[in-house]
Amino acid sequence: MKTFSRLLPALMLVACGKHDKTPAPSAALPRITVKVEAAKWSTQVAVEEVVGTVRSKQRAMVEAKVSGRVVEYSATPGALVKAGDLLARLDVQEINARLDQAKAVLDQAKRDFDRQKQLIASNATTRQEYDAAEARVKVATAGLAEAETMLSYAKVTAPFDGVVTRKLADVGDLAMPGKPLLEIEAPTSLRFEADLPEAILDRVKLGEKMPVRLAKVIEGTVSEISPVADPVSRTFNVKLDLPATDGLRTGQFGRVSVPVAEVKLLLVPQSAVLKRGQMEIVFVAKNGKAALRLVKTGKSLEGRVEVLSGLEEGEQVIVSESAQLTDGQPVTIQP
Repeated sequence: MKTFSRLLPALMLVACGKHDKTPAPSAALPRITVKVEAAKWSTQVAVEEVVGTVRSKQRAMVEAKVSGRVVEYSATPGALVKAGDLLARLDVQEINARLDQAKAVLDQAKRDFDRQKQLIASNATTRQEYDAAEARVKVATAGLAEAETMLSYAKVTAPFDGVVTRKLADVGDLAMPGKPLLEIEAPTSLRFEADLPEAILDRVKLGEKMPVRLAKVIEGTVSEISPVADPVSRTFNVKLDLPATDGLRTGQFGRVSVPVAEVKLLLVPQSAVLKRGQMEIVFVAKNGKAALRLVKTGKSLEGRVEVLSGLEEGEQVIVSESAQLTDGQPVTIQP
């Protein structure tokens, strides 16, 4: 027992010594070679986007020039037509009757004139009667031409090469002047129309080129500016001619960017900004290490992004290998 009591303090010291050992330090982070770019202020043009619609420069509401029942209607929405193609045909019996009458009047006038020519040769009539017969032929000829012209209006034809966009009548409907039968547009000549508020109208000039964002950004040229405001919306209609572009169709929705002022933005490459859930971060190279910064971003501009807070001008932003970095990790800047 005496021997055990002498060994007990020693055993306790040994046990305590085991618990007081410090854990071995973790392995050091590897050094990574990165590219950097200084954050710097850049002067940019601030724009206001205004919504608008793509429309055809050449479009028409086609209507009949005479009244008549539609007996043939060959225009279907989406159909391509050439100038002069038949779109609809009308039943115009009254005009046909007028044409027959004009032909009969002309035939009688010609016979009377032929007799007057024979009589004037033998001095059996007066010059006055001869001139009157000649005038009746001219009047009858003009009457026939008028009737033939009116009859030609029974055929409604395409005024230009285009595509039928709306069908507004059908066989059996009564056509008359002022009542459209269909709408046609030229699909190859398009423009963008937008209603601009008065506050930014002075920023737009005739002939100026402006970006129009549709499925892709297209450069439009201002061709028309309405001189008066819409009495309801208090906006001015502005039209921009668009270049021929594949896939561009009338009725498409878009936005035109109107320059309003010059502003200074702190820009960094888009590749430098990482998203971690709801947070946005960048790494900056400082004292040979990667330092993590929480940032708030704004607009994106051609591969670069605006930094609203969390970064200062001149800081060396890491633009490569950012996804592999950890705060405090050693880095080597690639020359």
